Amino acid sequence: MADLEQLKQKYASVLNFMNQQGVRLSHEHIQDNKLFLQGTCASEEIKNKVWDQIKLVNPAADDITVDITVDASAAPKAAAAAVGGGSTRTYTVAAGDSLSKISQHFYGNATHYMKIFEANKSILADPDKVRPGQVLTIPE
Repeated sequence: MADLEQLKQKYASVLNFMNQQGVRLSHEHIQDNKLFLQGTCASEEIKNKVWDQIKLVNPAADDITVDITVDASAAPKAAAAAVGGGSTRTYTVAAGDSLSKISQHFYGNATHYMKIFEANKSILADPDKVRPGQVLTIPE
């Protein structure tokens, strides 16, 4: 039997990508022994990129079902988040991540990892120790 947390960890990079692209999930559970995700995104392009991310994790996509509806009215919210419209960005730590790797992803520079550490001192005791599943705040 599939475990929700195991599948969420396996697809953490996909879930993070969806979050970054402003995909709004309405359902996230196990259905028919697969991770079932249902939500809305702003464009067909984002929907296709989500599938590209899924195929990077599992080309067969045999343990995940995704139902994404394109809703153009979601675009302004996604655009505001993408340009830092005052919203808080988060990132769920995946296996193999480090603060410098996450910093490189968000800022294009691994040396800005302390910015992330400072914003997450309530859950991080050491900048060299992050655990998969931790949800970090990513400051602008």
